[in-house]
Amino acid sequence: MLDTRAVELNTEEVRGKTVKEPFSSLYRCGSLLGSGGFGSVFSGHRLSDGLQVAIKQISSDRVQQWAILPGEVGLVPMEIALLARLSEVGGHGGVVRLLDWFEVGGRGFLLVLERPPQSQDLFDFITERGALREGLAQRFLRQIVEALRFLQSQSVVHRDLKDENILVDLKTLDVKIIDFGSGAPLKDSLYNEFEGTRVYSPPEWVESQQYAAGPLTIWSLGVLLFDMVCGDIPFEQDQEIVTATPSFTRRLSTECQSLIRWCLSYRPEDRPTLEQILSHPWMEGGETEEEEEEEEGGRAGSLQEPSASL
Repeated sequence: MLDTRAVELNTEEVRGKTVKEPFSSLYRCGSLLGSGGFGSVFSGHRLSDGLQVAIKQISSDRVQQWAILPGEVGLVPMEIALLARLSEVGGHGGVVRLLDWFEVGGRGFLLVLERPPQSQDLFDFITERGALREGLAQRFLRQIVEALRFLQSQSVVHRDLKDENILVDLKTLDVKIIDFGSGAPLKDSLYNEFEGTRVYSPPEWVESQQYAAGPLTIWSLGVLLFDMVCGDIPFEQDQEIVTATPSFTRRLSTECQSLIRWCLSYRPEDRPTLEQILSHPWMEGGETEEEEEEEEGGRAGSLQEPSASL
C-alpha cells in the first residue's frame, strides 16, 4: 500500500536527486506552456535523443503533501511518489508517465513527463468542436475508466478528474490522465481534505467536507461524461451539486442519460463501480467506421501545445 511514509520503487528506473548528472546535462527546457495551481509546465526535450517532453516545475512552498522515497534523504512531493509508484509497475497507456525527476536548489522540483507530440487537453478539444458525438465520448470514457482501474489497482486516487486533466492524442484519439498534483494514496476510510476542482466535487464534500475515494471518482466521471456529450459541465453552484439533478441541454440517447444520472446519484452508495460503468448498455456501442472517418477529416488544423496541467 502506498502511503505518505514510504513508497517502494526501483531507483534505477526513476532518477531522483541521487543521479550524478544534473538536469541541465540531460534535458533542455523550452517555452512556458502554462501555469496551474500546483506548478508551471514547460516544453522541453531530452538531449540524448531529442525526445519531446513536458517539464513541470513545482515550488516547494506550494506542495500540499510530502512522501518518503527509499534512497532519498529528504521528502519529495506526493505527486512524484505516486507517479514513481505507477512507473515502477510498468505504467499504463492511459496515464502520463514520469520519465525523470530532480530537486533543484532554488527552483523546487522538476518533473520530466512524457508528452505526445500532437496533443490537446480535452477542455480545449471540446471548446473547439463543441459537444462530442456519443460514439466518441464513449471511446474516451472507456479509456479513462480503464486507466482509473489501473490507478485503483495500484492504490492511487487522482482526485481531480476533469477535462483539463485529460490529454487527447489528436492523431490516434488515445487519451491519458495527467496532473497528479491532487492525487493521494488510496484508502478505505473517508478523506477530509479536497484539493481538486469544486464544480467536479460531489454533494457529500459540499455538505459535510468528507468523501470516499470510489464515489468521488465516479461522480467526477459523471460530470466529465456530461461535459463531453453536452459541451459544458452540469453544475456551477453548490446548490446545483447537492440537488444532483442534471438538466440535459442536448438530445441524448436514453442509455447515455441513464449512465450520467447513475454516476451523479446523490447518495455515494447508489453510484456504480468502474466495472459497472464498463458493463452499462451505453458502453457496448462505439464509433461507426463512417464516424471515425469524419473525425479523421476534422483533426487537421487542430493541433496545439498540450495543456499546462501535466
